[in-house]
Amino acid sequence: MSQPAFYVSPEQVMKDRADFARKGIARGRSVIVLGYDHGIAFVAENRSRALHKVSEIYDRIGFAAVGKYNEFENLRVAGIRYADLRGYSYDRSDVTARGLANAYAQTLGTVFIQESKPYEVEIVVAEVGADSDRDQIYRLMYDGSVADEIGFVAMGGAAEPLETGLKERWRPGMSLAQALQLAVDLLRTDPAGGAPRVLEPTSLEVAVLDRNRPRRTFRRITGAALSSLLSTDDPTDDAPAPDPQSAGSADSPRHTSTNPQTQRPSADPHPDGV
Repeated sequence: MSQPAFYVSPEQVMKDRADFARKGIARGRSVIVLGYDHGIAFVAENRSRALHKVSEIYDRIGFAAVGKYNEFENLRVAGIRYADLRGYSYDRSDVTARGLANAYAQTLGTVFIQESKPYEVEIVVAEVGADSDRDQIYRLMYDGSVADEIGFVAMGGAAEPLETGLKERWRPGMSLAQALQLAVDLLRTDPAGGAPRVLEPTSLEVAVLDRNRPRRTFRRITGAALSSLLSTDDPTDDAPAPDPQSAGSADSPRHTSTNPQTQRPSADPHPDGV
């Protein structure tokens, strides 16, 4: 005897998938991406030293994500391959955050519609420009929808109150210290209205796209530099310039000789991007 067939409307299927993805994303700790006077800063609550939520994609492009780690890590690796292949086949200037966001949107949209389970991720692709008016920040949702954000964006379980705080307190031209202190202050806030949490520098993952660097603008900020920037008693407004002798290893784990981004000849007088 055959079993009765059950009909589920497409609208209900899409709603169930969207609810499933949103619940997974809401369990992740939040990430804030915001502009400052010399570039774009990424601030994430992340106590893991091995699993990064913020990464470099290409010369002037950074990536941040919340949600299920293995899924957004697959997207990060695919983005690096896309950027390296396009930059090598055509020109480095042909690698843009807009092109990468479109590629991610196609992947996320296809998975959301065709696969049995959508990706439980939300990502930001940011590109630093020659000035703040040319900065680009794209927010991509689990279903492939793309939003072109201006100035700042927040993702994760407490995204709405974070966005509200950013709208009220962020302003163009903030120094790096002011931007980081604002982001951390918002991340400390309890959405339920309780006392603010304590977030030590060791509980944070912080990186910037610094427009003043000649090629590879991505840079992580850790240790004493981060503590100084977050201190209200320290006059430090910007991260100190890295030591040219150690920047190749300190700023990025990829050495010049093994990095596909540096294999093509370039007129850049600083081939290491320091």
